[in-house]
Amino acid sequence: MSEGVDHRRRFLKRAATALASLSVLPKAMALAPDVADTATPAAAASGAGTREQPVRRMQAFGLGQVRLLDSDFSRAAAINQRYLHTLPVDRLAHSFRVQAGIASSAQAFGGWEKPDCELRGHFTGGHYLSAVALTYATTGDVQLKQRGDELVAALAACQQPNGYLSAFPPSFFDRLSNGEKVWAPFYTVHKILAGMLDMYEHTGNAQALQVAIGIGNWTVRWLNGFSDAQMAHILKTEYGGMNDGLYELYAITGNERYREAAHRFDQPSLFEPLAAHRDELQGLHSSTQIPKVIGAARRYELTGEPRYRRIAEFFWETVTRNRSYATGGSSNDEFWNTPPSDLKGQLGLYSAECCVAYNLMKLTRHVYAWNGDPRAFDYYERTLYNARLGTQDGDGMKLYYYPLQPGAAKFYNSPTDSFWCCTGSGAEEFARFNDSIYFRDDNDLYVNLFIPSELDWPEHKLRLRQDTAFPREPVTRLRFTLAAPATFALNLRVPGWIAPGAHVRVNGEALDVFASPGSYLTLKREWRDGDRVEMDLSMRLTYETLPGDDGLQAALYGPLVLAARLGDKGLTHDMQYCGYDAAPKPEPKPWPAPRVTVDRSGDMSWLNVASAQDLRFEAHTHDGKLAVVPLNQIHGERYSVYWQSETGAIGSG
Repeated sequence: MSEGVDHRRRFLKRAATALASLSVLPKAMALAPDVADTATPAAAASGAGTREQPVRRMQAFGLGQVRLLDSDFSRAAAINQRYLHTLPVDRLAHSFRVQAGIASSAQAFGGWEKPDCELRGHFTGGHYLSAVALTYATTGDVQLKQRGDELVAALAACQQPNGYLSAFPPSFFDRLSNGEKVWAPFYTVHKILAGMLDMYEHTGNAQALQVAIGIGNWTVRWLNGFSDAQMAHILKTEYGGMNDGLYELYAITGNERYREAAHRFDQPSLFEPLAAHRDELQGLHSSTQIPKVIGAARRYELTGEPRYRRIAEFFWETVTRNRSYATGGSSNDEFWNTPPSDLKGQLGLYSAECCVAYNLMKLTRHVYAWNGDPRAFDYYERTLYNARLGTQDGDGMKLYYYPLQPGAAKFYNSPTDSFWCCTGSGAEEFARFNDSIYFRDDNDLYVNLFIPSELDWPEHKLRLRQDTAFPREPVTRLRFTLAAPATFALNLRVPGWIAPGAHVRVNGEALDVFASPGSYLTLKREWRDGDRVEMDLSMRLTYETLPGDDGLQAALYGPLVLAARLGDKGLTHDMQYCGYDAAPKPEPKPWPAPRVTVDRSGDMSWLNVASAQDLRFEAHTHDGKLAVVPLNQIHGERYSVYWQSETGAIGSG
């Protein structure tokens, strides 16, 4: 890594120390087997899906089948969409053209895309294409798709005959194989591969598939030169989701060599403990590990091998239950520094890297698809509202970390001089807020999120509209538009946070049954055009203690994590917007967490609801009253998520 990236210095120091102890790893002399260099889009499309094993109980709807209606989510997605439009294609392609020896007069981007950054190309050739493809699939933005098509064509012109494509030279991979210090070349190649696959799958760009096939072919040949022992050393350097990307390429093309190449990115030091249900994650760089496990999940879906399901499910369980904050985010200073169920001392300025939450949500989608457990969406919803929705400002700038240090403020990227990993994953996340609201299981429908939206389900000749102002009102309303009566089950997720006394009404009539929190309420009947369903979403104030420190607690209202507003005194632009380094200048000093008195287990009398409709609350602390709002609403001021209890002995809330 280039000097000056303080937030990753410790990671790279560890990696460099490990690599320095290795001898040079020469390539073996064996030649790669022949790899099919082309695949027609028609053949690829006809083959896609036939390799999927029958392991998914739940099926997601296509992005084009779900339209967001007016809400915080649709408005945030529109802001992200406008930002994507501001980035010119010639600047996005510049470093690739320079690397390929093609003349370019465009101005280079800064930050992690500047010409001497070893990660250049990860956003411009990867995340950007994925975000464009997802936005097009969601909104039908033709102009943005055209920009994506132009960029695909520009990068295709930069691809070498052997399939290599990057904004940095192939010598980076020589450094990798020789045990020399290098940032993360495969991480970047994976982002480019994923961007091309997304452009093919979501926009139908056939050229993007050909570029992806070229990348896959180059990867197969490169990997063929190494023994498994040598690969174990190579995999000590961050490689993103190369296994996931290659499995997806296999799913599309049917070329088994891509599946075999993906398998070579299995990392025994990570996978073997997880397969045995052992959490040995302490000391590991957090966001590096999750894409590997997503790749394991994808292998299970394509091969049916139960070992990879065990790996993915146990990893998901231990991280979401034992290594996550109340927000659903995880990590501190990019690492898991402590044993499971112990986050004491981890509320830092660099807590909860946003890529971690992004990737955990991706993994959650896989795990949920296998078992249909609605409790997976208790986590997903918590993370969506508290670790994702509040990570963008009004101009589309994104967070790198979600600070949990009391008295900290959010700090964002700049428009063209940052391009952190979380800039890219954020651009993707904000383009696909519609992708997990509804699922189906054979003929039945599942409603998992309470977001204003409209579902088009042509198999049932059904259009379902969900109208709600949740969480500003405790109810959601569903209305059916049907060409003909249809019999199926409507499954409504009953959240784990729901307050007692909730009801469901069908066509205005209250039912005398409900379901337990953390389950589904199933309504199976013949549905007719115009049928209406209303579900109460009653919320209450609760709290969660910090794992390993019962004296610190976070307050929640339904799924929303609340935060104390501490004002903007002393905040400057440089403390809220950063360039290459994802670090505010100067770094704010920690404040003491606001102190509250708790007289008995479960006591929330120190916090009052001032206005449920406006989501305004008031805390009574040892130092007076404090205004409290949902964490995702706070921008441009200091805050505190965790509260110090007077007793330090809090029970479960």
